[in-house]
Amino acid sequence: MSHASVPLDMSAGKRPPSLGRLSHGGRAPVVAAAMLVALLSLLPFGFVALIAIQTGWTDAVALVLRPRVGELLVNTALLELCTLPPAIALAVATAWLTERTDLRFAPVWSWLAVAPLAVPAFVQSYAWTTLVPGMSGLGAATLVSVLAYSPFLYLPVAAQLRRLDPALEDAAASLGLDPWRVFFQVVLPQLRLGICGGSLLVALHLLAEYGLYALVRYDTFTTAIMDQFQSAYNAPAANMMGGVLVLCCMGLLWLESRIRGDERYARLGPGAARVAHRKPLGPWAIPSMAGLALAAALSLGVPSWIIARWLAIGGAEVWGPAVASALGETLLLSLAGAIVTTLAAAPMAWLSVRAPGRVQRMLEACHYYVGSLPGVVVGLALVAVTVRVALPLYQTVATLLIAYALLFLPRAMAGLRPSLAQAPVELERAAMALGRTPFQAVCAITLRLAAPGAAASIALVTLGAATELTATLMLAPSGTRTLATAFWSLTGEIDYAAAAPYAAAMVVASLPLTLVLHAQSRRISGR
Repeated sequence: MSHASVPLDMSAGKRPPSLGRLSHGGRAPVVAAAMLVALLSLLPFGFVALIAIQTGWTDAVALVLRPRVGELLVNTALLELCTLPPAIALAVATAWLTERTDLRFAPVWSWLAVAPLAVPAFVQSYAWTTLVPGMSGLGAATLVSVLAYSPFLYLPVAAQLRRLDPALEDAAASLGLDPWRVFFQVVLPQLRLGICGGSLLVALHLLAEYGLYALVRYDTFTTAIMDQFQSAYNAPAANMMGGVLVLCCMGLLWLESRIRGDERYARLGPGAARVAHRKPLGPWAIPSMAGLALAAALSLGVPSWIIARWLAIGGAEVWGPAVASALGETLLLSLAGAIVTTLAAAPMAWLSVRAPGRVQRMLEACHYYVGSLPGVVVGLALVAVTVRVALPLYQTVATLLIAYALLFLPRAMAGLRPSLAQAPVELERAAMALGRTPFQAVCAITLRLAAPGAAASIALVTLGAATELTATLMLAPSGTRTLATAFWSLTGEIDYAAAAPYAAAMVVASLPLTLVLHAQSRRISGR
């Protein structure tokens, strides 16, 4: 009979592998793979500690307490303090106008608020320094930083605004509060999570950015480390500054967690929160659109116009074979890096969904923290390891791919985890009941269902790696020219016309990322 094919082993006392069995035997290779990636992600921390030990306590303290380090700390603090408040104000105002008012063409303005993410920060700086040749210092760094990074704040704030329950605002208004007091006393406190998360992301980008501040001649830890690495190669000084930069990153993570607090913002009560009524702008409609148009003109119009201008000046000659070659190398390296990164993140993503626990949380923290480190710190660590331990790997594609994997692990995790969570574990159990091994069940069932998430992870990491500059400059094999490194080399030679095609190619390649981020933000908030 047809049902005779059902496994008779079950009647003989053998049960199909369950999630419990998988957690002991079949899960071991997955745990081992996740631990290997976690250990690799701890390499920058281990590198900093090892360098401090080898340098010696006295010399290490002397290097860290130099006046130069104090100057860089002051510069970094000023940059953070001058950039974050206007970026927060711009993001919150734009989010309020596009999500809570009757602003005309709100979807268009929303897209324009996110679109600057398609322009790499060092391309923004290239545009502004060619438009205003004398532009430099803290003011220039602040302006370009706000224009380049405010979308990272707009996205979470706008998403949170869409989820807020307007009943609280109605209750506050019924108690006699005017609209401004309702906003500052009721709405703004509920946006703390979005503002803190976005501010942390912007603050970490400010620490990691190199090209933007090098072009406007504003010294930060990253520019100082790159100068030491590329010119004098003063290893102890550069490494100690890298250690200070790691401590700055950890300090920002701690500060954000303290400011964010542990308050709950969930709505309790029957039913669902109603959609907020869009407030009329009245006489403020035209000034609001004018302000948004000015922000879009500064963040998108200036780079677009400058790139187009230099392309026109350069003519057809600037579109030589070198541009196509750089584009090809960029696509190959970034795609290979994305595949390696996604494969490296897969074990941890699977464990976080299928086997949550204390060990899993520790391993997952290792996967996420490394994404907050600047590329220059990861590059320094890999340079030191390859030179001292594995010299044949120095300036090879393999080392560069490892750097991409470390830098973009969080992006891959963000794409993989939701898809794995939507793959029912019962399907794995059914496959194992039919005779598949745990590994075969995961490969045949779960990975197929998670394929869309893996594709999203590959796309996100590819676009990030395509515009990565510092680690690529430090680790790429001799003769390698990606779009970012070729652009940087030409701007260093003040050949802005020849650099324009590379800038244009990076902007076009980054546009899909902005589409993904904008669509994902609206999908998460149910709009």
